[in-house]
Formats: sequence, C-alpha cells, structure tokens
Amino acid sequence: MSVSRRCLCCVKYLMFVFNLIFWLGGCGLFGVGVWLSFKQADFSSLPLSFPSLSAANVLLVAGGITMVTGFLGCLGALKEQRCLLFTFFVILVILILTEITLVLILYYLHDQVELHAKGDLKDGMKKYYSERELQKSWDNVQKMFKCCGVNNKTDWYEVLNGTLPLSCCIGAEKEMCKVWNEGCYERAKTLLGKHIHPIPVGVCIGIVQILALVFSMQMYCQILHAEKNLD
Repeated sequence: MSVSRRCLCCVKYLMFVFNLIFWLGGCGLFGVGVWLSFKQADFSSLPLSFPSLSAANVLLVAGGITMVTGFLGCLGALKEQRCLLFTFFVILVILILTEITLVLILYYLHDQVELHAKGDLKDGMKKYYSERELQKSWDNVQKMFKCCGVNNKTDWYEVLNGTLPLSCCIGAEKEMCKVWNEGCYERAKTLLGKHIHPIPVGVCIGIVQILALVFSMQMYCQILHAEKNLD
C-alpha cells in the first residue's frame, strides 16, 4: 500500500469516527427535544416563545440537522466520494455560520428577544377565558412550575380585571389564596438552565464540527491527489 493510500485510510477512519460522534450527538439533541415536547404536552397551547417550548423546538431542529449532516459525513468517508464530502463540507460551513449568527443575535439582542417573547405570552393571556385549550395550558404551566403570570401576578390583573386564576394559588382555596411570587418566564428559564447546560454542550459540538470540517477537506484533497496519481 502506498504512503498516500495509507494517509487516505487514516483520514477516512478518523473522519468516520468524528462524524459518528457528530451523528450520535444529533441523536442526543433530538432525543432531549422529543422528551421535552412530551413533558410539555399539558401546556403545548402556549405561544412558542415560552422558554421551555422554544428550547424543545430548537433541540428538535438542531438534532435533526446534525443527524442528517453526520450521516452524510459517515457515508462520504466510507464511500470515498468527493461529491458527498464536498456537500458535507458546504452544509457544515453553513451550519456553523448559522450557529455563530444565532449566538451573536442572542448575545447582542438578548433584551429585545426576551421583551418580544414576554409580550407574545402576555398577548396570549388575554385569551384566557375565550380559548379553553389556552386556559388549560396556563393553568397547567402555573401549577407545574409553581409560578404566576409572565413576570409576576400583576400580569393577570391587567387582563382579568384585578383577579387571579386559581392556578396561581399555592392552596386549593381561592379565598385563602397565597400566590406564587415568581413569574413563569424566569421560572422556566431557571429550571431549564439546571437541566440543560448550553455552553459546555455548544463547545463540544463546535469542536467536533471544526474537526469534521478539517478531516473532510483533508480527505477530499487526499482523494483528489490519489485520482491524479492514477491518471
């Protein structure tokens, strides 16, 4: 076996391993997204700007894209096809650029994004009595997260003429109601942060993506070099 062929085999299997890890990471993200979606079925009628609902959707989309990209990378490595490797490389570059853009948007426009999300949830509160499913969702989320309103209980005063839903009460009796102090938006963010650690996960995925980029381009060049030698 020639030196170039041995190098190609080495890069091939390294790329396959990293893409397998990439694919497994995608499966993990998708699985967590599915789990979150099922856990939140009782309040799925809330606007998607609710933190845990938006997190579930992001995980499902990110996991699905990662799985497809990882599969393309594994296939390209095993088949040693330049077309598949180039497609994988382009998709991965687009994916990384999209991730960087989203991170920058969330970092620099964090307050505006939160303000819009909270406004969206408050608009939904106005339909509390007119939409039965939305009413059930708000009651379920307030009982589950032990919270009241979007920011606090005063959000309900604006839409229910100074009254509160029974689900805001710690006890079952509205006459002796002791209200949850924390708003549901911040409460959901806090609980989400305890179970999902975005920075370590993001760093790990980023490292694997960059290594996959390097190996795919290296393998592409090795295959091109081998084809030229054959000619």
